[in-house]
Amino acid sequence: MLGTHARSVRRAFFAAGILAAAVALAAPIGCGRNQNAAAPAPGEPTKVKVAYLGLTCEAPIFVAHEKGLFKEENLDVELVKTDWDGLREGLASGQFDANHTLIMYLLKAIEKNSDIKITGGIHTGCLRLQVGVKSEIKSPAELKGKKIGVPTHIGSPPYMFASRVLAANGIDPSQEAKQVTWLAFPPDALAKAIEDGRIDAVATSDPIGTILVGKGIVRTIADQATDAPYSEEYCCATVVSGQLVKKNPGAAAAVTRAMLKASKWVEANPKASAEMAVEKKYIAASAEINAQALSHLRYIPGVAKCQRSIESAAAEMKKAKLLNEATDPVALSKRAWVDLEGVTDERVLAMKVERIEGGGRPALLAPREFAALFDMRKLCCGCCCLGE
Repeated sequence: MLGTHARSVRRAFFAAGILAAAVALAAPIGCGRNQNAAAPAPGEPTKVKVAYLGLTCEAPIFVAHEKGLFKEENLDVELVKTDWDGLREGLASGQFDANHTLIMYLLKAIEKNSDIKITGGIHTGCLRLQVGVKSEIKSPAELKGKKIGVPTHIGSPPYMFASRVLAANGIDPSQEAKQVTWLAFPPDALAKAIEDGRIDAVATSDPIGTILVGKGIVRTIADQATDAPYSEEYCCATVVSGQLVKKNPGAAAAVTRAMLKASKWVEANPKASAEMAVEKKYIAASAEINAQALSHLRYIPGVAKCQRSIESAAAEMKKAKLLNEATDPVALSKRAWVDLEGVTDERVLAMKVERIEGGGRPALLAPREFAALFDMRKLCCGCCCLGE
């Protein structure tokens, strides 16, 4: 019979599933090449298409649009909602000009020759590896021979993070090696699976990870936000279509600068950013839940650190067999990156953003208090790392 903890978490995950389904069903628009970012007449704004998924961590995209930061760069931006496959394919084809998303997700696509370029770091991560509260497992090194659950499907960002952690602890995470067993579950089934002992550990993203902790179901043994070297890396980065770089590098630089400045704005005003995203209907969540989730991330934009993040992620992805055996991580990192005019750490440091009264960082709720928000059947905020 389903326990009280599991029933409440299932209700929370059911809400999360509604959002995930909505994102997954959002059909990519068209398949032709976007011609909007061609050089305009002198003085006229450049038309640019920026894709988004409707996720909490995309706050800088929404802020740049609503607060006029794209306009400051003389850009006429159209925001286009898509899904994960549509995002990857749209950026590669030039249908979309820009976005910001997961570095690991981008590297896998670039390895497959997707014509996309990473241009700057946006925020730190929200991925975790967790075990049951009654488990005797104390560290990732003890997961050899164990069963690990992942949300949605094998290959999702939580799976990628967990694979990196295992490889760093001497465990071959590949399915062929059979040193661990990977099992995919619907997000709402993870709690019961770990309570029933069908899995020994779970790879999660926030808010799922915090909900499970708050419900007293799991404890964390690896955290992307706090554990080195992951805590020193960017989770998500600005990305532009390779075609935009070729035909209008100035526009590629401008859209990158706008999102980096917006990242700074979000860090200064997380509560205001969260409320705006809900009010403008970019996010299907309550403002309270969105503000709490957003405040767990750190938006400190940067350039050189982003390049180092790409190199580190590529090297560890190769070690974890998330990249092909023949792939050179250094060469892949160089192919993934492009330097753009005016996109520098000096320029980012010089960017000034306003501070909205009452819009700063709210007091973070304890995991149990945060989890309780979902008992009120409010729709989950989602996360950039929930699934691929």
